[in-house]
Amino acid sequence: MLEITKEFRNVLKSAGSVAVLTGAGISAESGVPTFRGEEGLWKKFRAEELASVDGFMSNPELVWEWYMFRRNIINSVSPNPGHYALAEMEKLFDNFTLITQNVDGLHKLSGSENIFELHGNILKNKCFECGKPYTEEIDPESGEHPNCECGGKVRPDVVWFGEMLPEAAINGAFEAASRAELFFSVGTSALVQPAASMPIIAKQGGAYLVEVNLEPTPLTDVADCSFLGKSGEILPQIVEILKSEKVG
Repeated sequence: MLEITKEFRNVLKSAGSVAVLTGAGISAESGVPTFRGEEGLWKKFRAEELASVDGFMSNPELVWEWYMFRRNIINSVSPNPGHYALAEMEKLFDNFTLITQNVDGLHKLSGSENIFELHGNILKNKCFECGKPYTEEIDPESGEHPNCECGGKVRPDVVWFGEMLPEAAINGAFEAASRAELFFSVGTSALVQPAASMPIIAKQGGAYLVEVNLEPTPLTDVADCSFLGKSGEILPQIVEILKSEKVG
C-alpha cells in the first residue's frame, strides 16, 4: 500500500473542493501515442503543419486523414485504472473538477462528469466557418471531406497551434484551481502554459498540492507531496486510502 503523510491523509479526509489536472502521461498508459508520435507515414510531417489553421487551409484532406488516423488509434484503446480512479474520486468529494489537456475523451468514457477539456475533443467535430458542432456520422473510408450545412468545411473540435483555448473551459479551470483545497497534477510535464500555472495558482491559494508523474518536473520541488510512478498504479491506492478515511 502507498505510504502517505499524516498531513496528506488529513487533507484527503477534510477537503471540500478538489481539482485535478491531467496530461498526456495518463493517456499514454492506455496506449495513446503522444501528440508528436512516431507513426510511419506521419514522421515526415511536423505537428504544426497538421494541427494549424494554415495547414488545414492549404491541405484539408491531409489534415483530415491525419485526424482520422489518430481517432482510429484512440477508438482502439480503453481507459486505464488511473482514469477510473479519478472517476471514483469524483464521487467521494462534494466539489470535484477534472481539468485535462488530453483530447482523447477517455476521462468521460471512464465515468468522470465534471470535466474541462482545455484542448477540445478529437472525437468531436465542428464547422471551420460557423463553429457549429457537426454531429453527423462520418465514413472514414469515403475519402470525401464533410461540409457543414452552411457550406463550411468540417474540422476536428480541437485547439490548433495559434488558436485560443475555449473560453468557458479555461475560465472554469482557473476558477476551480483558485478555490481548490486539494490539487492533483497527474501525468503532465508542468511545462505547457496556461495549464502549467494552475497548480501554482492552487498552491498560492492555500491548496495542498500533490503530483503524480513518471519523472520529476518543475513542479516536484513545489508540491507538498510527489509520487513518481504510473498514475494507474498510484491513483487507485490514493482512492482506497481516501475511502478508508471517509468511512473512518
